[in-house]
Amino acid sequence: MAARILNGTEIAGQIKAELAEPVSRLGEQGIRPGLAAVLVGNDPASQIYVRSKVKSCESLGLLGETIHCPESASTEQLVKLVEELNRRDEIDGILVQLPLPKPVDTNAVLMAIAPNKDVDGLHPLNIGRLAERLETLLPCTPAGIMEILRRSGIPLPGAEAVVVGRSNIVGKPTAMLLTYADATVTVCHSKTRDLAQVCRRADVLIVAAGRPGLITPEHVKPGATVVDVGMNRIESREQFDRLFRNDAKKEAAFRKNGFVVTGDVGPEVAEVAGAITPVPGGVGPLTIAMLMVNTVKAAGLRRGGRIPAVSSGRR
Repeated sequence: MAARILNGTEIAGQIKAELAEPVSRLGEQGIRPGLAAVLVGNDPASQIYVRSKVKSCESLGLLGETIHCPESASTEQLVKLVEELNRRDEIDGILVQLPLPKPVDTNAVLMAIAPNKDVDGLHPLNIGRLAERLETLLPCTPAGIMEILRRSGIPLPGAEAVVVGRSNIVGKPTAMLLTYADATVTVCHSKTRDLAQVCRRADVLIVAAGRPGLITPEHVKPGATVVDVGMNRIESREQFDRLFRNDAKKEAAFRKNGFVVTGDVGPEVAEVAGAITPVPGGVGPLTIAMLMVNTVKAAGLRRGGRIPAVSSGRR
C-alpha cells in the first residue's frame, strides 16, 4: 500500500488562515507587520523564493519589501544595509536570501540582524534561547516540520526519531524540537556507520542531507513517517534515470524543462513508508508559512505584547 501523502501546501494554507486573527488585532492597534527581504545578485532560484515570500506577505495584509542589491555588493555594504533595516520601525522581520555571492562573509551579514527581527530564527541568540526552551523566533523549516507532524496526527511522545543531516539551519534545531516533543532522537551525518540500519529504527525519519535519492526503501521501517526536506535540481540524464527511469510523468517534465526537482528520499520509499511528504509541495510551503508566523510574532513581541499565531514549537 502506498504511503499517505502529507500535503504541505494544504497545511500551510491552514496556518496562513489562522494568522488572520492576530494580524487583525495588530491592525486595531495601528500595527502592520513588515518583512524586508534582502536579495543579492540575480540568481533565478533566489528571485523566485523572495518573490513567493513577498507575495505571501501581501496576501496576508503584511508589508513585504524586497531590497535588491547588486552581485558586487560587499560584506560591509550588506552589513550597513541590515543595520539600517534594524533601525526602521515599520520593519519587524529581516531575511537575507541565501546563498550570498562567495566573496561575502555570510555569517557577518546574518549576525548583523537584530535578534528580535531575525524571522529566519538563525541568530545565535535565538538558537540559544531555543536550546534553553525560552520564548523565541523558531527556525522556519524546523518549525514547519513540527507543524506537519502535529497537524497530520503523527504521535511523537516516546517515538524513535532519526534526523539525517546536522546543519544549523535544519538538522540541529529540528532535533531539539523533536526532543522537546518527547521523541527519542538520533542525529545522523556523513560519518554515521551503517546509515540504513540507524534509519530503520525510526518511527519518524527526517531527511535534510542535500543528496538526491539518498534514502532508499532499505533505510525505512515499514509504516514509518518520512519527512523529506531536500530540494535538489536533477539535470543529468544519468542521475534522472537512476531515480525516475519508469516514471512517465517525471520523464515528460524532464524532457520539457531539462530538469526535475526532487528530494533526498527516493521515490520507491513511498511503497514502504506509512506517511511521506512530497517534493515539491511538502516542507517548502511550510517554511514560508512559518516565516509569516515569525513576522507576525515579531511585530507583537517588539511592541511588548505576546501575539499568539499558531501553536508551532510548543515545548
